[in-house]
Formats: sequence, C-alpha cells, structure tokens
Amino acid sequence: MAGQINWQRWLASLLPMLTALVGGFASAAPPSAELKVGQIPVEAFFRRPDIDRAALSPSGRWLAVITQPLGQHNALIVFDLRQPGAATQAARFDDLDIGQFEWVNDNRLVFSLVDIDEGRGDRLLSPGLFSVQRDGSQLRLLVKVKSDFVSGILRVGGRDPLEPNHRLLHVPAGEGDEVIVGEWTYSNLGEPETVLAKRLNVTTGISSNLSRGAPPYVRRWLFDASGEPRAVTTIHAGRTQMFWRKPGQDAWSRLADFESLKEDWWPSFVDNEGQLWVERVQQPQGLEVLTRFDFGAGRPAQDPVVSTPGFDFIGSLRAESKGSRALGVWVDTDAITTVWFDARLKALQADMDKQFPGRVNWLSCRRCDHPDMTVLVTSWSDRDPGQFWIYRADTKTLEPVGKARKDIEPRSMATLDFERIRARDGIELPLWITRPAGMKAGQARPAVVLVHDGPWTRGGHWAWDPLPQFLASRGYVVIEPEFRGSTGYGQAHFKAGWRQWGQAMQDDVADALLWAVKQGHVDPGRVCIAGVSYGGYSTLMGLARHPELYRCGVAWAALTDTTLRFEPSWASDLSEENRRYTLPVLMGDPIADAAMFATNSPAKLASRIKAPVLLAFGRLDRRAPIEHGYRMRASLRAAGQEPDWVVYEDEGHGWQRPENQIDFAKRVERFLSTHLQ
Repeated sequence: MAGQINWQRWLASLLPMLTALVGGFASAAPPSAELKVGQIPVEAFFRRPDIDRAALSPSGRWLAVITQPLGQHNALIVFDLRQPGAATQAARFDDLDIGQFEWVNDNRLVFSLVDIDEGRGDRLLSPGLFSVQRDGSQLRLLVKVKSDFVSGILRVGGRDPLEPNHRLLHVPAGEGDEVIVGEWTYSNLGEPETVLAKRLNVTTGISSNLSRGAPPYVRRWLFDASGEPRAVTTIHAGRTQMFWRKPGQDAWSRLADFESLKEDWWPSFVDNEGQLWVERVQQPQGLEVLTRFDFGAGRPAQDPVVSTPGFDFIGSLRAESKGSRALGVWVDTDAITTVWFDARLKALQADMDKQFPGRVNWLSCRRCDHPDMTVLVTSWSDRDPGQFWIYRADTKTLEPVGKARKDIEPRSMATLDFERIRARDGIELPLWITRPAGMKAGQARPAVVLVHDGPWTRGGHWAWDPLPQFLASRGYVVIEPEFRGSTGYGQAHFKAGWRQWGQAMQDDVADALLWAVKQGHVDPGRVCIAGVSYGGYSTLMGLARHPELYRCGVAWAALTDTTLRFEPSWASDLSEENRRYTLPVLMGDPIADAAMFATNSPAKLASRIKAPVLLAFGRLDRRAPIEHGYRMRASLRAAGQEPDWVVYEDEGHGWQRPENQIDFAKRVERFLSTHLQ
C-alpha cells in the first residue's frame, strides 16, 4: 500500500468546497458557434475519470469515493460530511486499482482489486477481497488475489484468506460485520459449474457455509436483507431451473424448470417482507415486465407491477440496502427513470428534476425513514459524464461533491437521441443517433455506423459514452442500431435475430444508415462502419454484403470465422454449456448449417471487400482469439487488400489500458480522416 499523499491539495483541484447551496448546472444548450473538429484532446475522452464511484455509509455521515490522480493508480477516499473538506485515504496501492467497493458498516469497507495496467482479458476472474477501516487502518486480506504483488499480504487473525475463486455476492443490511461471498467451483474441464454461498466475517475471517441443501449447478443467488439465501437459479445441460427457500428452513422447493433460452420468467429481488419479485415475459410482443410471484398459484402474478411499453423491463426495486423495504423502482427505457413508492423521496425526485432539468438524477438515500436522511445525488446526461451532490433532509441543503470528469465541458459535447424506424421487412428497429455539437438541421455530415457487441445485449443507453462522443467531436454523426437479436426490446425482436448473423441482422445495420441518409443527417458518400467483437464481425460483413454503403471499416477484437466459436482448441473462454446448448440455437449448428456459416464468415468473403480496413486484436483475447485476426488478414492479403493492422500484446477482449485506448482512438482518427474527410 502506498504512503499518504496530500489529498487536500489534490482534491482542491478536483472538488468544490462542500459548503453552499448551488443553484444549478451550466446550461446544456449547444454553443452558438460550431465546435472545431479535433479541438478536444483524445485523452479527455479515454483517460480514467476523476471520480469513478461514490457511496454513502449506512448512517449517511461518511462518503466513500473512488478518485483518480493523474498518472497514478486510483484511491478510495472517505469524507466526513460533518466536517466539510476533511478527507482520509482509506486505501491505495502502487501496482493495482481498487475495483468494486461496499460499506459493511459505518466503520469498515470491503473492496476488490483490478489490474487495469495489465490489460488482460481475464484479470477480473480473481479480484480478491479486502476489508479496511474508513481511516485506512486494519487492512485485511479476506480473499486472495492472483498477483505476485499481494501474494504475501496480511492474514486475518492468523487465518489463511479464502482462495481466489471467491467473489463478493451480497452485503447484509444493518451494522453487522459479515458479507456473503460466492465460491466458484469448476468441472474436470475447468469450466464454471456451481457457485457456493458462504457467510464471511470481515474482521475475524471466519466463514460458514450457506449452501447446505441447495441444488447443484447454482449460477445465481438472491438473499434477503439479513443475508439469508432465498432463491437460486441453476443452469445445466440446456435447462434452467428456479428454486425457493422459506426463511428458517433448509429445504429448497423447485418453482420452475425451463429449456434454456425459453424461460418465461426470472427471479429479480427479495424484499423485507419475504416477497419474491420476478421479471416475466408478457405477450403478444414478448416484453418483459416486473411482477410478484404468486406462491398460491405457483407462478408469477398475471398483473404486472411495472411495465414499460416498447421496452423490456430493465431495472430493479430501489431500497436502502439489498433486500430491505422497497422504496421505489428504477427502469431504463430511452433513459433511466425512478418511480418512488415513498412519498418523501418522490417529492425530492421532483425537486431535483426541477433544479436539474433534462438530466437523469439518481437518488441514493441513507436513514431514508428518518428526519436526518442523507441523499447522494448523481446527475448525468448524454452530454455530461456526471456530477455528484449531497442533500441533507434536516437542513434542506444541497452541496456539491465534484464532477466525474472535470475537463469535459457539456456544452461542447454531442447530443444523443433515440429513434424507432422500420427495417426493409417491416420490423421495428430501434436506434441511437449521436449528432455533433452545433450541427444544423439538414446539414449532412460524414458518419460512422457503430455496431454494438454481444450481439445478444442492448447496445445503447442515454448517457455520456466516450467513443461516440469522441467520434462526434471529430465531426462525425454516429449511428448505433439495435438490430434484431438485440435484447431489451422484447422477445420478438430478440428471437428475430436467431440464426441471422450476416443476414437480416446485417440488413438492419444497413437500413439504419439508409434512414439517416434519407433524413438528411449523413453524407452518403462518406460513411465508415466500425465495431468491436460481434460489432467487428458486422463491420466486415457490412463491407462484404453492402459494399456500396461504406467507404471504410474499423474492426477490433472481431469474430471473423464463425466456426471458430465452436472449437475449444483455440483457447476460447466460452463454456461447453454455451457451445452445446446456447450457440446452436442463437447462431446455428456448425455441422448442419456449415453452408450458412461459410456464406456468412468474413474470413471467407475477403474477395468481396474493396474498402480499406483497420484490424486490431489483443494478443491475450480468449473471446475472439487472435487466430480470427490472422485468418482475416491472410484472406484480405490473398485478395490483394492489405489491411491496416495492430496487435496490443497486453490486452484481451477489448482495450482496458488507457494508453491503449488512447493509441487506438488516434489510429481510428487518422484512418477516418484519410478515408472520409
């Protein structure tokens, strides 16, 4: 652990004085003059944030913050909110960064470590777990980290720490000194098989088993406020099952048994009354809604508590701590919104939304039922990475903490909008479009079609995102389609993408661009397509399938030969469960559908690609092993098309090290400038 540094001096350059009520943020209106292309340094977008995360202690008196001094590893800092400006370094390391952290009680925190500088794709598999007093004393190693740096660090009360295959699952409510950790066990093939739950004392290091009587192959646990296991989900041999345990009992009862990918509902939350909340599929669109589980009927209640038309329910109940009284529910549709059940928080939300209009204002309260409630307000928008405030209910004052990124001026940032259009076959197609600051109506700009990874995930969210903002700062419109197969928009949209790699999924990407051209947003002669992982695959397929639309392509960590996903010999991190039961449904069978795979593998279609290509891979990638890159480069060379090529020796699937992110962004900037400007 590093020695103390002058945090007051550092924080003075970052954090405002915590004294006065602030009337509001700077105006979010765009500047009158158009932003000059390239005016904002690339480093401003991809360096680590000044304030990454913040959390109040259970009493609301102390605020813990992850902050990042320039050129150093991050630090966990604790502020005493009763003494404005007083800050204590709770933890900082010379070689590693603090990852997840949680308050256990008002005196002690737990945290994990990550090695961002190493950049490895598997670096998060063994983050370890530490506990520390809020003043930085009594540092304890609870779970080992796979790193020489901490191999000989502190034991707890003479006890050996738990092995690195343990991770934090849950922090019980109250002022206790225990947390819940999960132990990942593995099959003979070295694949994750079961997660065992344990209760762990953060001061003594004593652990106890919570998994007695639980079914095998548990992948997910739900706990009540006291940390008692109440629900589990198991996955094995292509089937997903849900089980329930009544309080005070050892026996588990099975609630459901589904064929994987055909689940009708999923456990979501257990509240302080012991009620199980679930997300279930509601027909006819197959949108997911939030409801309660009806134990009498043995199925989820028919009437949803929360539904979000046009979107799957993405969110959860809001509570002071996991498993405690439900205060409200947050949902993520075209932006995050919180609907409060609690009248006082509902009124406070309305007040914050009035003070800071056009933003997401996230409230996290402590002592929520008391007159001296303290609330951490995190406020962000598509143009602002975020700002932090403290609200005190007893004095009705709002005090500033600081900005997530102090060198980002929101008025210079691009705007992000959500649209719904129709694809060529009539299916509804959601998309996100980022327009550069100062862009005038009817002004056609060069564009980048940015394809999200996954692909079975939701790509866009209404928030500041460094890559689209960086591209927009260089003058490009950024189009991000939620092509069929993306999640978050109903089962019908998700299932429409099954077995459609390079086919209808790819046409959706093209249709998003054609819509933007028709709207007058994009110069059709100056468009590049780009993406990571599946997005890299789609980039290369777009150049082959729709060569008339794109002048260039940027693909990184790309899947270029679909059959490689089914071959474990290439050191992929995909499990046998995925290869045998999931991918054949979502992508196709590599044997029965060999012709379809060959027709839609970019490495076999290089002769169709005429546009310039930038390829980038991580040497340590286990999701898209570098063999994908070698095959694509060899095919392009054979077709007489030499790609731009870069390999990051210390990276896995995507870039983690800020210096690599910055280097790659500069390469992309030069590549786009050469072929689009």
